[in-house]
Amino acid sequence: MRLIDTAYIDGAFVPVTGEEELQIINPANERTIGSLRVASREDARRAIAVAHRAQEGLAKTAKAERLDMLTSLQDAILRRSDDIRDVTIEEYGAPVSRARWISRYASDCFGYAAEALRDYDFERRIGDATVRMEPVGVSALIAPWNAVSGTICSKLASALAGGCATVIKPSELSGLQSQVVAEALHGAGLPAGTFNIVNGRGKDVGDELSTNPDVARISFTGSTATGKIIARAAAETIKRVGLSLSGKSATIIMEDADLATAVPMALDGGFQNNGQACIAGTRILVPADRLNDVYALVRPAMARLKVGLPSDPNTAIGPLASAAQYERIQRFIARGLEQGAKLLAGGLGKPYGLDTGFFVKPTVFAEVSNDMDIAREEIFGPVLSIIPFRDEEDAIRIANDSAYGLEAYVYSIDPHRARCVADRLHTGSVLINQIAPDLRAPFGGVKQSGIGREFGHFGLEAFLEAKSIAGHYTRV
Repeated sequence: MRLIDTAYIDGAFVPVTGEEELQIINPANERTIGSLRVASREDARRAIAVAHRAQEGLAKTAKAERLDMLTSLQDAILRRSDDIRDVTIEEYGAPVSRARWISRYASDCFGYAAEALRDYDFERRIGDATVRMEPVGVSALIAPWNAVSGTICSKLASALAGGCATVIKPSELSGLQSQVVAEALHGAGLPAGTFNIVNGRGKDVGDELSTNPDVARISFTGSTATGKIIARAAAETIKRVGLSLSGKSATIIMEDADLATAVPMALDGGFQNNGQACIAGTRILVPADRLNDVYALVRPAMARLKVGLPSDPNTAIGPLASAAQYERIQRFIARGLEQGAKLLAGGLGKPYGLDTGFFVKPTVFAEVSNDMDIAREEIFGPVLSIIPFRDEEDAIRIANDSAYGLEAYVYSIDPHRARCVADRLHTGSVLINQIAPDLRAPFGGVKQSGIGREFGHFGLEAFLEAKSIAGHYTRV
């Protein structure tokens, strides 16, 4: 077992001063595989002070210097990609295919940020003024347990491209993954203080990052409930806040869609990352007159879906991340049954032969109305709802009838029609006939799915402030 009892501050791994110790559990077998001693508020203050000192120098770096740093970070993550893959399987329960994707994505983030930085103009003329885009300042980057490696790297890449020193708070539920990523990033040899990593509780480390006046910006990915707490805390010092929050994404299968293609993709989109994904298409909207055809495709697809050990290359869905997640999903399945939804596949309890580990039965509900809890709330597990619609207008109405607006999916053989539907959906992103996004395009939500955008040029500009300089200059 491994004890993690350090934070990464000022270019070195230093002992944390916190006293609480959390057990790290392998979700596939429920065995303890390590422990994390969480950092304290004082550790967060030390990291903020270091980042504050580093900020002035980093803000003065030239584009070429930042590009070199991004390349070094990308190479450093690539060198540890196998370790990132393996620890994602062991600690989080991601299937092999997903864990491989995560390790590649973690390194690709720095390449995408470099691409955005390379052709970005930090100074431009607007009317009679010169507008300079300058670093916003020390930035707190808060990453969730369901995507900790990739989120750390994507946020750090954009912040660094913008010239911002950072303090990173990974989820305390991802101690091993965060440590491997920290070790990899350390190997890039960046100037001390450029980035710092402090793994602690939200009530201590998270609160300090949200309220400390030396932090200029917060970039948070996580639940809407926690995002609201951060936004309220940050308001006192008028921090810039970027929030990537919960989702309840709709997948619209149009009347003309090729069901043999659309249904399997819809299931993949809903079950991605073991169902623990904010972008998962958990509401599958189907034409009422094609429901039976869809059911006929869903049943055998679910029968073939392999739930099992994440280390098995044939596994499509591994265990949930924790016992708390398992119990949460059971409550939602029970609630769906109580409110009158019918099981098309799955249900309560664990899959046959998987009595140990936080495994659930991937579940698809039929006869769901959009006012049921399973259609309104972010379940964050492999539970999907099939909702019928009458016509295109009804589909758009149901899709938009949500407190959230993160992502949506549209399937149609008519690209023009699909685009017209996409234009009317109140979401930050829409994918047409695909489930893989372009990671250079802006990502973020509307309504209670968030504020601001990440990735590419939009992600870079989130860490910049515009300064206008206008007037007559007289030589002295």
